[in-house]
Amino acid sequence: MTSVSWLSKAAIVAMAPFVGAIQLRAESAGAAAAVGWSAEDWPPGIIVPVIACALLYGLGVLRMRRRSGRLPLRRVSSFAAGAILLLAALASPMHEISEQLFWVHMTQHEILMVISAPLLVLSHPIAPLLWGLPGAGRRAVAKMASWKLVRRGSSLVSAPLTAWLLHAVALWGWHVPRLFVAALESEFLHALQHICFLGTALLFWGVLFGKKAGRLGYGGAILYVFTTATHASVLGAWLTFSPQVWYAPYGQTSSIRHLTALEDQQLGGLIMWIPAGTLLTIVALVFLGKWLEHSQQRWAYTRTAHLIRTAGGSTE
Repeated sequence: MTSVSWLSKAAIVAMAPFVGAIQLRAESAGAAAAVGWSAEDWPPGIIVPVIACALLYGLGVLRMRRRSGRLPLRRVSSFAAGAILLLAALASPMHEISEQLFWVHMTQHEILMVISAPLLVLSHPIAPLLWGLPGAGRRAVAKMASWKLVRRGSSLVSAPLTAWLLHAVALWGWHVPRLFVAALESEFLHALQHICFLGTALLFWGVLFGKKAGRLGYGGAILYVFTTATHASVLGAWLTFSPQVWYAPYGQTSSIRHLTALEDQQLGGLIMWIPAGTLLTIVALVFLGKWLEHSQQRWAYTRTAHLIRTAGGSTE
């Protein structure tokens, strides 16, 4: 089973509970009819960059196929799925509803961080995006990449501990009530919040699935993912069981959807806690399985295993 396929299946399992909840709320409260589809659901500031990147990626794929004759289909499929989910989260009626319901806002964030981001990383998009540029553009990027400051900065942010910390700080920092409410009231801060979530998630998953993944090792990868699942679940549980409403603006809008502000917050906490935490735990278990398989293969080639096989053969 490829890494893309098991991640996709895990994503379906983990997201199923609150995808069902979205459908239930839409049917019971008429959410889809109330919000409707309008031009505001598809902001150019999101649509244009994503489509531009997709076109650049597609052009790069065509050029790479002409040069080498092949490019794994699973990578292209992974990029397409990640980009579509990115648009679904940020440029669709979900974005409009997220300003009225906290739990939809949490669904939006989890799609960015635990589904879209790893799918984009698994597509290994850097090479196709570079090949999509004209020759002068590729040379300019190569020149910038050779700068000492850029190389040092890249090594720093792609280090496992740095990526882990940046992702944790973004997750916890933006859920501080004052910052979260400020993001609801400012389009600029709201965009910055999403950039922080997606950017740090790309760094986080890049450490696991990128070319430098070997720096972690299986044990390090398990610890890396499991600790993230733990602290994210703690935040989700805190939101779920808190007797106080953290984000006052939702107290004025959640009633439109027949929810109290506290019920809305509890649903959002559950989404962060259970489905997202489940997906991260599944990833950690996959790495555990790979670690055990690798250890078993190494054992089979040790001198001890050889002696055991020899002794067993001599007694027959």
